[in-house]
Amino acid sequence: MSFMKLDCAPKNKPVLDPEFIPLKKFSEAFLRQASRPISVVIESGTDSVAVYDTKIHGTPEMAEADAYYIDRLVKMLLWQKGGSKITICGDKKMYELIRQTYSSTGSRAFDAGFMAKVFEHPFEVCYRELSEKPLPVSKAKRVGRHLDGCRIGFDAGGSDRKVSAVIEGESVFSEEVVWLPKEQTDPDYHYQGILDALKAAASHMPRVDAIGVSSAGIYINNRTMVASLFIKVPEALFEAKVKDIFVRAAKEINPDVKVEVCNDGDVTALAGAMSLDVNSILGIAMGTSEAGGYVDQDGNITGWLNELAFAPVDANPKAMIDEWSGDIGCGVKYFSQDAVIKLAPRAGIDVSDASTPAEKLKIVQKLMEKDDPRAIDVYTSLGCYLGHTLAYYNDFYDIKHVLLLGRVMSGKGGDIILSEAKRILGEEYPDATLQPALPDEKFRRVGQSVAAASLPEIS
Repeated sequence: MSFMKLDCAPKNKPVLDPEFIPLKKFSEAFLRQASRPISVVIESGTDSVAVYDTKIHGTPEMAEADAYYIDRLVKMLLWQKGGSKITICGDKKMYELIRQTYSSTGSRAFDAGFMAKVFEHPFEVCYRELSEKPLPVSKAKRVGRHLDGCRIGFDAGGSDRKVSAVIEGESVFSEEVVWLPKEQTDPDYHYQGILDALKAAASHMPRVDAIGVSSAGIYINNRTMVASLFIKVPEALFEAKVKDIFVRAAKEINPDVKVEVCNDGDVTALAGAMSLDVNSILGIAMGTSEAGGYVDQDGNITGWLNELAFAPVDANPKAMIDEWSGDIGCGVKYFSQDAVIKLAPRAGIDVSDASTPAEKLKIVQKLMEKDDPRAIDVYTSLGCYLGHTLAYYNDFYDIKHVLLLGRVMSGKGGDIILSEAKRILGEEYPDATLQPALPDEKFRRVGQSVAAASLPEIS
């Protein structure tokens, strides 16, 4: 790309990926001389309008750079905020670019189709003059931290489900049960598992006032829009039996119960906020994918998607492709077990004999336990990715704390990732005040299911 003449190379590069170009560094270099105002607006209905003001160059020699910058910015905002409508304000060339890119034949057709499904509205790209730019509207709400009454917290994981009975803030019962939701085509399997968990918790309390649910996926108004737990459920059955599955199960426990269903990333961030007694916290879970959640400066869950697995982080034109979305340089290939698998061969670690991604990760983790220098290079590279990317995320979130979780962050490797990320932030982004950390014992005591129990407000 001709615009890569911009000075956007980092001082610190991942030892196993020296061609990595942090989007934060590209954005900094791009914006130094940019002067033409432009705004990007992401809407998910009348109750959520996100407005991002920025600048481009607007000159022929920087046309390619302008197009790339806006393309990556729109992609980041779309997967952070979520919405079925993009409005470009102030530049018709950039509008035409994004309109074509997100058309049914464009390079972001996957993104447009995904958002149309989630928000149940045709995807559209519109233009407005800057003078007609809409005002931002937030649907952030104060959910969680409610511990009064008799509550159930349910955490629906991909390999196990956890439930807690909580009375006046104290857990009186917890249970963890293995299940296999991702392998099941019959939604009645999922419903019965959910109901069994809720009944088990309810049997340890005199009544049930509220039920909070934490689960991977996208939930709008307590309805399941997209969720990996139900990946094998046919579309017709999904519509009929899955969209309201958690509410139906809760109402079987108590028809008048208060119910709140949230993405597990947001509940993780909430659990961190509760245990640390802070706000402005971003939670990132590095496991089979990259999951995100956020609690804002007022202690609210924002209602944003925070699907950071699809958000771009690398400006290298040869970056690895994400097989699902068809895009390159996205978070899933940098902050999940896919990232470990990508880097392991470059470090000289043979993972070809392992049959599953989880087994390949375990090979590297076992080497890390022995302080194998090849594994150290893998985790040091991941930490370098993370330090640069947290600085980039900070352009879109108000972050003071970052909570790092997931199987990739476990063991000695997680300590190396954290240490390297802190080093990168300190050396390359000294103005960034965010503090990344691993969960402490207090966080573990709060737990995901207990935080989920605190979601609904009783009165």
